[in-house]
Amino acid sequence: MPAGKRRFEVSLLPETFTICHLAPDAAVPEWATKGQFFSITRTSDELSVIAETALVPERLRNEVSWRVMKVHGPFDFCEVGVLAALVQPLAAADVSVFTISTFDTDYLLVRCIQLRGAVAALRNAAHTVHELKTIS
Repeated sequence: MPAGKRRFEVSLLPETFTICHLAPDAAVPEWATKGQFFSITRTSDELSVIAETALVPERLRNEVSWRVMKVHGPFDFCEVGVLAALVQPLAAADVSVFTISTFDTDYLLVRCIQLRGAVAALRNAAHTVHELKTIS
């Protein structure tokens, strides 16, 4: 099925998140592995940490105020167009998105100030969005 025709279900996680940029040789901070959702990625260029904003020390809050939408999976690795079906309507609505993929599913991070527009864009594209917290 073409990417634009795929329909998915997503759930909005209730917490606000921060994306941190650390030196490539930095140790993984203890706070980075707390909470129900976090992501840690190390490359030769950086250590990126996504964690609940409440857990991140203020001096490290590089990119604050993101919300996470979990795409209901799991998806087979050979499925094509999962992310495309979700990010295309967001791009058309001028909503910036940061994505994370896991073994079973995908997560979309959108800035809090764009959340209302993101939810509307996904719903207009016939996706189902479950809100676990009132959108402010």
